[in-house]
Amino acid sequence: MQFQFGSTVIAVNISDQQSLLATVANRFAARQGFALATINLDHLVKLRHSAPFRAAYAAQDLVVADGNPIVWLSRLARHPVHLVPGSDMVVPLCQAAAQAGVAVAFVGSSPETLALAAQHLQGKVPGLAVTYQHAPPMGFDPTGPAAQNILADLANNHIGLCLVALGSPKQESFAALGRRLAPNTGFASFGAGLDFVAGSQTRAPAWLRKLALEWLWRALSSPQRMVPRYAACFAILPGQIRNALRQR
Repeated sequence: MQFQFGSTVIAVNISDQQSLLATVANRFAARQGFALATINLDHLVKLRHSAPFRAAYAAQDLVVADGNPIVWLSRLARHPVHLVPGSDMVVPLCQAAAQAGVAVAFVGSSPETLALAAQHLQGKVPGLAVTYQHAPPMGFDPTGPAAQNILADLANNHIGLCLVALGSPKQESFAALGRRLAPNTGFASFGAGLDFVAGSQTRAPAWLRKLALEWLWRALSSPQRMVPRYAACFAILPGQIRNALRQR
């Protein structure tokens, strides 16, 4: 499944969770870094309007479908992919890191959330080594000097996996820079994934997620922030449906 924005083409190139974990395991074994992005309709809205975001996304090595509309569009295009929510991949990726013996870092969110997430995950995943945590302050520039210092720390500390919780588009921009400055580190941009693990944010119940209604839960939980975002997402659906039909 592909999405085109001018001359930039973004492809969902990992079709399911099993393929993602196999690819990541191979990268860990080779001590080769990567950047993992989880595309959804909100990202498509941002990609339409932001050339820097398109450049950052084009630098991602692995892209999975993080939203049922992306999955439905892929089926319409006859290039089907499966749903791989970033929040569901926090534990499996940490397990893969522990099995490979690579150190893990958390970047983003708040110091309290990172500490709680590390405590929870190290209790849940035997052998997991969370050796670096950094919660940047408000106004953090994901490509500025502070970001470069963090990436130097990751490289110097031989971090194999960095879970990035900065929100889009900052986290993808940080990961894109990381591919140059910390080439042996795998960057996974998971938004609120660590907040869910730590309990500082509450995710939609499993039954709502199975009904593809997590968006409704989020809209009702934070209407002022989420309703305009989802309105913009729904507005681009007709064009994305036409795009999917052209890919048949």
